[in-house]
Amino acid sequence: MSISTERTTRTDAELQEMARDHLWMHFSRQSVMTEGPGVPIIVKGDGHRIWDSNGKEYIDGLSGLFVVNAGHGRRRLAEAGARQAEQLAFFPIWSYAHPAAIELADRIAHLAPGDLNHVFFSTGGGEAVETAFKLAKQYWKLAGQPTKHKVISRYIAYHGTPQGALAITGLPGMKSMFEPVTPGGFRVPNTNYYRAGEMGFTGGTEEEFGVWAADRIEEMINFEGPETVAAIFLEPVQNSGGCFPPPAGYFQRVREICDRYDVLLVSDEVICAFGRLGHYFGADAYGYQPDMITFAKAVTSGYSPLGGTIVSDRIYEPFSHGHVSFPHGYTFGGHPVSSAVAMENLDIFEEEGLLANVRENSPVFRSTLEKLTDLPIVGDVRGDGYFFGIELVKDKATKATFDDDESERLLRGFLSKALFDAGLYCRADDRGDPVIQLAPPLTIGPAEFDEIEQILRGVLTEAWSRL
Repeated sequence: MSISTERTTRTDAELQEMARDHLWMHFSRQSVMTEGPGVPIIVKGDGHRIWDSNGKEYIDGLSGLFVVNAGHGRRRLAEAGARQAEQLAFFPIWSYAHPAAIELADRIAHLAPGDLNHVFFSTGGGEAVETAFKLAKQYWKLAGQPTKHKVISRYIAYHGTPQGALAITGLPGMKSMFEPVTPGGFRVPNTNYYRAGEMGFTGGTEEEFGVWAADRIEEMINFEGPETVAAIFLEPVQNSGGCFPPPAGYFQRVREICDRYDVLLVSDEVICAFGRLGHYFGADAYGYQPDMITFAKAVTSGYSPLGGTIVSDRIYEPFSHGHVSFPHGYTFGGHPVSSAVAMENLDIFEEEGLLANVRENSPVFRSTLEKLTDLPIVGDVRGDGYFFGIELVKDKATKATFDDDESERLLRGFLSKALFDAGLYCRADDRGDPVIQLAPPLTIGPAEFDEIEQILRGVLTEAWSRL
């Protein structure tokens, strides 16, 4: 019996039926498939535009998932992957190596700040965070401080879904069904100045709030005991909760605290690295020196999966001699095809000046979105680079937020679908207070900002009328 390998072009109805019967979507209610009309099926991307299986066009206002920084439809990235696959499609970096991973590690190390000279590859962001967590614990054991195993992160912060990374994630609702998770994770206030009073800050400037928030880290270290705390995990701009940028001086204060108590500072840049903030790394954007950086997503602009953890000379040193090894790894970490795509992606960044484009146009993006603050439902616009959140409120004067039932009706019952129907793919999120998040490809400019603002204005105006 012969089996045909020719792939049939499916109708939308056929795809919906196959998805309903067999596809388990991530972070999604499967009832959308089994009880509803189905799921949007995206079939094409070009630049900052995407198209669904019915031929409708949308603005990709989220770069897929903070990923497609160089934009969709880059033939040269596909060709770079194909060339590598023809030469060497796969080989592990378990006691062996291949040129693509070697060259990419060298390039990333030269881009990274300070003495972050060593790259441990994985395939995604959660794995990169898991790597940093395990590495921090083993490092302190090798350094003769085996009780240093705890990690500190911020309220509402998301750091991944593996059991170790989940312990660092500051979202109780994402952990309760998987408990007990890996022990040792502790939480401190985030840098949401709009909600600073609710976290206990009694008033002052944004810079004073930054010092106050950083001092809560010192307080937690002392409460738990410095001899037990291994590392602090912080995003340059915290994603979950709606794009919390750091107040001026915040990270410098955190660095001082880490040095004082001999605690490692991990900059979780799975979203912020590779251009999202107009720099290769958020640590450069805000002028601080971490001990490790985690990355993924935009290193390949999503054309092939890749992640990694960049490690300082200090942490690498005890692993560099004798019989010591780091018993950790991933089959597809540093994959040849992904590494080749990443190299080509970085070439695009440099040739087209994408980082400079973000730095030049970020203030315009901000001011365009801030026009929406004339709407009664818009409480705050915040963020940096090409990474912004719009917080929605019931009452601007009191900053009153929506309760769970109201958020359900507002976000899932109306906003998500209405924005998509209006031609904008973005994120309506309620991990924390209700927000709309925007993180478009780094290639867009003022004309696209205006288009995004107009879509948001129309949908948010209707949303308010429905409340």
